[in-house]
Amino acid sequence: MKTNKSYMKRIRVTRTGKLVTRRPGQNHFNAKQSGSERSQKRRSTLLHLSARVRRRFLPGS
Repeated sequence: MKTNKSYMKRIRVTRTGKLVTRRPGQNHFNAKQSGSERSQKRRSTLLHLSARVRRRFLPGS
């Protein structure tokens, strides 16, 4: 089965095998959010996938 390329572009696999992704909703319309909310969205977040989903979308990892 092939890797889902559109899904793979949104995540990054770290050296230890963890999946890291950006938080959604930070491209525009952020002026009305508080500063703490904007700074939280700048940080990356760990992605927890079940084995079934990982096998389906990321067969190489």
